[in-house]
Amino acid sequence: MSPQTTIQHHSAYSRTARVIHWSMALLILSTIPVGFLMVQEGLARSLQNALFIYHKNVGVLLLVLIAVRIAYRFAVPPPPLPDQMPAWQAKAAGLSHIALYALMLIMPVAGYIRVKAGGFPIETLDALGIGSPVPRSDEIAEIAKTVHHYGAFALTAVVALHIFAAAHHGLIRRDGIFSRMWSPKDSAGG
Repeated sequence: MSPQTTIQHHSAYSRTARVIHWSMALLILSTIPVGFLMVQEGLARSLQNALFIYHKNVGVLLLVLIAVRIAYRFAVPPPPLPDQMPAWQAKAAGLSHIALYALMLIMPVAGYIRVKAGGFPIETLDALGIGSPVPRSDEIAEIAKTVHHYGAFALTAVVALHIFAAAHHGLIRRDGIFSRMWSPKDSAGG
């Protein structure tokens, strides 16, 4: 058995963790460009409205998914990193995951607060009759908008680093690290 196969077999993430990860990845990778695009000058109002609606409602979905992901991670800890991984890489991976989880939580919360404090709708929640615990406040909306704005750049950077590291392990090193999260042949449940 090759080292990559050994790592993939013995320390792959569960199917549930992989589904949550890739679902969130697709949603995050769609909301980042939409978020940057929707605030550009000169967009047709109908396009801008559609982008805002998409961004806000996917943000709510991401907030739910990150809560599920964090709960699942506590219930089912991730597999250990392979012993052959250098200590500095293990430390960098740990720190980048902390930053990623923090930003995946901060961004939708700040976005939600910005929208609700600003007096704007979140169509899905409004249709479900879910009220807002956030008071209408221009000051709160402005603070949340600032957090969301700078957080977008931080999240983009951390996501890019995460993708780069995954590609490095999957395409260059071929050490099985990427296979832990991408192993569609793995039939393990959970």
